[in-house]
Amino acid sequence: MDSFSFQTVKEVIFSRGAALDLAESCLKLGMSRPLFVTDPGLVKIGLVSPILEKLNSANLAPIIFDHVMEDPPENIVREGFESGHQGNVDGVIGFGGGSSMDVAKVVAILLGGDQTLPELYGVDQVTNLRLPLILIPTTAGTGSESTPVAVITTGETTKAGISSCALLPDVAVLDPNLTLGLPPNITAMTGVDAMVHAIEAYTSKHKKNPMSDGLSVHALKLLSQNIRTAVSDGGNIESREGMLLGSMLAGQAFANAPVAAVHALAYPLGGHYHIPHGLSNSLVLPSVLEFNMPEAYRLYAELAEVIISDIGAGSMESKAMLFLESMCGIIRDVELPSTLDKVNIPETDLKMLAAEAMLQQRLLINNPREVTEEDALNIYQSAYR
Repeated sequence: MDSFSFQTVKEVIFSRGAALDLAESCLKLGMSRPLFVTDPGLVKIGLVSPILEKLNSANLAPIIFDHVMEDPPENIVREGFESGHQGNVDGVIGFGGGSSMDVAKVVAILLGGDQTLPELYGVDQVTNLRLPLILIPTTAGTGSESTPVAVITTGETTKAGISSCALLPDVAVLDPNLTLGLPPNITAMTGVDAMVHAIEAYTSKHKKNPMSDGLSVHALKLLSQNIRTAVSDGGNIESREGMLLGSMLAGQAFANAPVAAVHALAYPLGGHYHIPHGLSNSLVLPSVLEFNMPEAYRLYAELAEVIISDIGAGSMESKAMLFLESMCGIIRDVELPSTLDKVNIPETDLKMLAAEAMLQQRLLINNPREVTEEDALNIYQSAYR
């Protein structure tokens, strides 16, 4: 067995209503005046106020920063830092989707020392201590509450990542009640995103390890069994629990066995056309699976056993194809667009997208099959219609 290392969040709290008991975790971490990082949409629909009321009743004095937007730009991170600095906060709470949690991670680092934001970009560039950090997801997809990564928008079409174990929170609070109000399309996009995390972690060429494998398998089982119900019956608390836990397990998996070509080809779609990340992944997933088949069919066959209950006998190759067909079936059943032309991407842009995807070498090196620029173009063309 190859040697490996594995890192994850220090404490996970999973229960219905867990967010209302947040004060206990804050006090354990020495927080008395936390910065509460979220987005205006969650404030508007009323998810935030009950939690703030509970914190106030426990004699905590949270400072709310609710300016986070999707694909958060650097100026939002800096605004969050200034809000925390001026409020003299002693901890950070990230509440929301991946964007809010990513901003909270970075702000906790910036408030913990004197590094500037540009100095943090890259792998293991964080030298600061950070403030105590609690992350609370309100979607089931990014797994950001259990990953040591934050992605920030740095320009009109560019993003940069910060990867450091310092970004792992002290506590991840998983409260399925918070996801009951998710619209079907967001449930579908974030759910497929989490499934991609599990698939790519399981097939990662580098750092694949037994712990991530086990997490990927269990995540994919939970997600595949629950995504259809979560989309069609958003008030089903059992399916919401399965999606939320599956998302976190997939996050723990890919935090240690990194993602690959699906993400590499999805990032240019988000950067140029502002397509949500989960949908970008969904759009290219079938074509990447088909491209990887010659190298990864054994692993795909193993995953087919996880998501297809009555798979029966057959060759590894045939089971791998059933896995591909099953993933396409899930995408169809949750009513996500299945081709690039359906999201109005010009076919003339495909060569540009292929060239940009090749810049994601930190992801492409993890793919089970080498991807050239010509391969990337062929994948986009396969995904087009």
